[in-house]
Amino acid sequence: MSATPLLELRGVDKSFGPVQVLRDVALTVQPGEVTALVGDNGAGKSTLVKCISGIHPTDAGEFFFEGRPVSINSPRDAAGLGIEVVYQDLALCDNLDIVQNMFLGREKRSGLVLDEATMEQMAADTLAGLSVRTVQSLRQHVSSLSGGQRQTVAIAKAVLWNSKLVILDEPTAALGVAQTAQVLELVRRLADNGLAVVLISHNMNDVFAVSDRIAALYLGQMVAQVKSTDVTHAQVVELITAGRTESTADFSKTTSPGADR
Repeated sequence: MSATPLLELRGVDKSFGPVQVLRDVALTVQPGEVTALVGDNGAGKSTLVKCISGIHPTDAGEFFFEGRPVSINSPRDAAGLGIEVVYQDLALCDNLDIVQNMFLGREKRSGLVLDEATMEQMAADTLAGLSVRTVQSLRQHVSSLSGGQRQTVAIAKAVLWNSKLVILDEPTAALGVAQTAQVLELVRRLADNGLAVVLISHNMNDVFAVSDRIAALYLGQMVAQVKSTDVTHAQVVELITAGRTESTADFSKTTSPGADR
């Protein structure tokens, strides 16, 4: 694991009018790890992700990517750094096939004509690199896919563009047991392939199944960022619901970047 975080946030604030949604948020994301971002509804998870992805400008704070200070003022800036987000609605078009969805808005062309062969090969190589074998044909319409297969296509679309950080918003929501296991295996494989992954989830079983670290937001503040092996389900629930936990030692030693190295 690299000693330099892939992404580091310091002192991030964000308000919408008189409502302060994020307050002095710090976050460290390492390559080759899954960081689970947890918090109750309204804790600020979606706002934080939208700040990282360039949708919302921050009011204050610093961003560092691969150790360098950066400014993320638009989704194009985020994509240029290698940050991709898979939102809960997946943003897939049911009337298009898998290849068309994976290259939507970024089509490869040979002159004025779409380079279908290149796009199909790149899509196949990406899915193969993720060890995805559940899709029968790359030319299947997305409408014919199961929930787990749709999530797989959305994730493959995100990693197609040499991404370094993939943010997944509730990737197992509304999936069955078998499909959830399939998606979680893929999430773990992303990190094992060297990518940094931020997983947003309310499901503690999913969080502990795949995450290396857990970052807990409470009312817009980052109250802890700890190794998953250092906490229990109950302690994380306490952090989510109360912003603190009485049943474990002080977390301050594990919230600072690199404190456990």
